[in-house]
Amino acid sequence: MANIMESITIEGEVIEVNDENRYAMLVPDTQVLDMSTIYKQLMFYYEAGIDQITSKLQIMNKEFALTNDRNPIESIKSRIKSMESIMNKMQKKYLEMTLENLVRNIKDVAGIRVVCPFISDVYRIAEILSSQSDIDVIEVKDYIKEPKESGYRSLHLIVMVEVNFSTQKKKVPVEIQLRTIAMNCWASLEHQLHYKKEHAFTEEMKEELKACAVQLADTDMRMQSLSNQVFGENKDVE
Repeated sequence: MANIMESITIEGEVIEVNDENRYAMLVPDTQVLDMSTIYKQLMFYYEAGIDQITSKLQIMNKEFALTNDRNPIESIKSRIKSMESIMNKMQKKYLEMTLENLVRNIKDVAGIRVVCPFISDVYRIAEILSSQSDIDVIEVKDYIKEPKESGYRSLHLIVMVEVNFSTQKKKVPVEIQLRTIAMNCWASLEHQLHYKKEHAFTEEMKEELKACAVQLADTDMRMQSLSNQVFGENKDVE
């Protein structure tokens, strides 16, 4: 199949590109170097957003430990995407490597994963975070009620959290993933299986993974029912 040619303009110069050199030509060398500088400068910015959300979750967890029979948070982990991952994502979106494009279009640079014992805890934590005055929820993806085709389940929130710096306030975008222990178990094992890139992942394997996700989802619902009986909860998590 012949390569499809098209023209793009970079710094006023019209350049012909095809499928083979598209990504290389879209980003001039000087912009790639600038991206490295931008990444280093932004780490503090995104880490501050993670610290802000993590602090809220830790305070919440301690409060529940003092006032309730149990904690609704099992674990909290955070990460910031690598420069390579960010650049790949921007290239896939055909975005020029600029600070404005990064902040405006890549909302999951800073991420926090919250693992909860039960499904009701997932929605409870999400509700508490969403109600706080310095957090704006800008996107919700409920993969618990509507799982991905692979079987993946989790509740994703993209939020803007207000951070007080020394001379100004800034809204920092953070992705929060909330899932149960069972959901996290499946996602972690699925990641391990897909990590071996050189091994072909067959349709039969995909179906088996999905079947495992369904079984764990059934377990989650049964554990939720037991939780409702033990702790007197009556949460609708269907």
